[in-house]
Amino acid sequence: MTTEPVEDTESSTRERVLALIVELGPVTAAVLAERLDLTSAAIRRHLSALDSDGQIAEREDTTHAPRGRGRPAKQYIATAAAHSHLGQAYADLAVHALEHLNRVLGPGAVDGFAEERSTELRERYAAAVDAAGPDLPARTAALAEALSKDGYAATSRPIGNDLAVQLCQGHCPVQEIATQFPQLCEAETRAFSDLLGVHVQRLATLAGGEHVCTTHIPVTIQTRAEGKRTHP
Repeated sequence: MTTEPVEDTESSTRERVLALIVELGPVTAAVLAERLDLTSAAIRRHLSALDSDGQIAEREDTTHAPRGRGRPAKQYIATAAAHSHLGQAYADLAVHALEHLNRVLGPGAVDGFAEERSTELRERYAAAVDAAGPDLPARTAALAEALSKDGYAATSRPIGNDLAVQLCQGHCPVQEIATQFPQLCEAETRAFSDLLGVHVQRLATLAGGEHVCTTHIPVTIQTRAEGKRTHP
């Protein structure tokens, strides 16, 4: 019987840690250890290695109440190097192709390409989203799951007493391209709006230098006069 070399096991586990940071970041070591069923010592070892390799960065957790004495808990996010490590096949070729379109045919050609991508995204995810039914949080969760299957490391979560949902994408396979051609991000946002049937707002993008793409999706609207909630 053969056994997997220790270094291969370590590398595999480290990849899982990094992938979860990409998906959930900013995230604490305690959450990572719980999700991956690792000891505190093991998760610290992997985090230290990823930090030394420039794959992750630390920041203080400012989202929770003070824990009493001692320093605030640390949260971890993936760096640009981590996203490159995850792979962006043919990114350079695609950038050169779009630059050529822009140079030869003008900005309208890139806009047309972006609009075609928006249409392709709607067609690709429509069945999965519609299968979730009319409930908007459920439709958003279905969209996040479909995006994750395509490498976007997407999650959804309610915010503001369920008044809205945030769709977060921890990785973007076309990040390098979208950095130079923001029309792709705009096209993706339009596709999300059409798929979910509401006006959505992009709050942050990986292409814009943030650690995650965040899309705000209103679920209900509260009227000032009556304090009632209505669906948008």
